[in-house]
Amino acid sequence: MSNRLWDKKHNTFREAIKEIRNDRNLKQVELAKKLKKPQSFVSKYETGERKLDFVELSEICKVCDVSIEEFVKLYNSKL
Repeated sequence: MSNRLWDKKHNTFREAIKEIRNDRNLKQVELAKKLKKPQSFVSKYETGERKLDFVELSEICKVCDVSIEEFVKLYNSKL
C-alpha cells in the first residue's frame, strides 16, 4: 500500500471531497467559515498538502449535508 499523497486512492479521495464542496456551490473560504477554520485548511487538504482524519472528514460532510455513507459511495464510484 502506497503512502504517497499522489497515488490514485488519495487523488480520488481529494476529488470526491472537492466535488461535495462544489456541488453545494461553496467556495473554499465559505466552507472554511462553516468549519470555523482558515481557508488554507480547505486548500491544503484539497491539494494533498494535508491529510484529513475521520473526525475532520465527518465534520466536512456534516456541514455539506452529506452522510459518510454517501461520501463513501461517491469515493468508490470514482475509483
